[in-house]
Amino acid sequence: MAGGGADMTFRTATWAEVCAAVGDHARRVSRARLFLVGAIVLLVAGALADVTVPILLGRIVDAVAAGEGAGLALVGAGLAAAALAGAGLSAAGFFLVARVSERVIATLRERMLGTALTLPADRVEEPGSGDVVSRATDDVAELSAAVSAAGPALVNSTFSLVVTSFALVGLDWQFVAVVASAGPLYAWGAHRYLRVAPRRYAAERAAVADRARTVIETAEGRETIRAFGWEDAMRERAEAASWEVVERGYAARRTMMTLQLWITFVQLVMLGAGLVVGFVSVGRGDLSIGTATAAMFLLIRVRGPLLGLMRVLDTAQAGYASLARIVGVLGEAPREQAAASPSRAVGEVRVENATMSYGSGWAVRGIDMHLRPGETVALVGASGAGKSTVAALVAGMRTPDHGRVTVDGVAASQLADAHSLTLISQETHVFAGTLRENLALGAANARATDARAADADMRAALERVGAGQWVSRLTDGLDTVVGEGGFHLDAVRAQQVALARALLLDPAVVILDEATAEAGTAGADSLDDAARELVAGRTTLLVAHRLDQARMADRVLVMGGGRIIEEGTHQQLVDSGGQYATMWSAWQKGRS
Repeated sequence: MAGGGADMTFRTATWAEVCAAVGDHARRVSRARLFLVGAIVLLVAGALADVTVPILLGRIVDAVAAGEGAGLALVGAGLAAAALAGAGLSAAGFFLVARVSERVIATLRERMLGTALTLPADRVEEPGSGDVVSRATDDVAELSAAVSAAGPALVNSTFSLVVTSFALVGLDWQFVAVVASAGPLYAWGAHRYLRVAPRRYAAERAAVADRARTVIETAEGRETIRAFGWEDAMRERAEAASWEVVERGYAARRTMMTLQLWITFVQLVMLGAGLVVGFVSVGRGDLSIGTATAAMFLLIRVRGPLLGLMRVLDTAQAGYASLARIVGVLGEAPREQAAASPSRAVGEVRVENATMSYGSGWAVRGIDMHLRPGETVALVGASGAGKSTVAALVAGMRTPDHGRVTVDGVAASQLADAHSLTLISQETHVFAGTLRENLALGAANARATDARAADADMRAALERVGAGQWVSRLTDGLDTVVGEGGFHLDAVRAQQVALARALLLDPAVVILDEATAEAGTAGADSLDDAARELVAGRTTLLVAHRLDQARMADRVLVMGGGRIIEEGTHQQLVDSGGQYATMWSAWQKGRS
């Protein structure tokens, strides 16, 4: 991937891609075809039951007009039964459609999130996590609402229109002609709507994504915002994003309101023509009053399915815009993964002429580095020198624009074996759940049949990183809920959990990217001891913000301007009198 040429947003899928994705996921739903066939049968039966209601009403009118009371009760009972059957069968059909569609949507969402997790870190960061969140929440909700409403409505309206048309043919062909004459007017309105609606709904969904991104960035950066006094500016930015959603939504709704006005006009024309035909036919004696009444009821009934089909256009446009955004993520190419090596990783890391840029600026250029198995190498340098970028490259989180980064001969970005390496940064995430669940992310035997052995391994790992004492005081022990809404873990304790997870994972390569930076002076020493437990016997790349950490490394690499400018042991670099020596002198003075 070229550094400055990447698209800053996830793509929107084409119509063909959407159809293929929906078909693929529908096939993954158990008995989906059976449910859909059953839904169609129920909806057709419901439409047939519904259409008998106006016909029976016409018979009642003729019987009353003729003064014939016999059999009215039976006809009335049949009318009530038809109405109830129509409602019940349609509801059952709607339920089956919703059951299949919700399962398809669930698989789409799960696969979308799974795809996002396999993408390179920079590809997710470019559009912002808010875009992924918006597609996984807002777009899925919009799609679910659209499918629940539009799917059954489309099937029901279509079959109701067909059945009602056949019933009108049975009464008098002239009424079918009335409906047919209104068809071109409906088609013209739909055509004008479809010319404008798709891009307006797509713009609305994009505005929703931008709003989500703004909200998330504001929430995550609240401390920085307060520190620099940016509250008003960020509030204005959030308001602007929210109003953009309002404006885009209004534009989309306005399009539908225009269509509805046209539909109302066409419906009035159709009903007026039906009244004229009925009046003339009854006057000539071609039709009875009951038949004409039944025909008008059927024409009114045609109005409902036609209006339903037009409204489906609106709902379908909103749903399709969301569906295309969801499928667009599925079309992203995940990181290629090499097959896991059958042998135990040894932890040899090579960085060969690695170059990487962010946007238009270079982050690192021409990096060459070799970490021998079991060796600890420290990266030091000023802020912005490129240390974290090198760490991300070695961890496989980013891919160099040029050059190679390999672990045991396999490209770092393609490693399939999670036990090959692990990255621990200063931004440690504790998942909402129990302490055991958080540790199980790294425990190879956490799901073993012997739960006691798994718990013993977890407790041993916690002891090794210095967390045993405070964990033993927890009322529920490993079952204590931590993370959001649970027991609060400060920076030191959260990092201890991360280090314990890494111990349980038992990787061959460990990357520590300023892992103790947030611990403060009091907790730094304890975390340093914990880190030494983790890196013992493992290949380690240590991004050091404190030079006493670098002093303990086998080799030290000094970075500046995105390049390695010095290399050697701690003592060699101090004796050489270069930049590292200057940094070490300043560090010593700061500690005295």
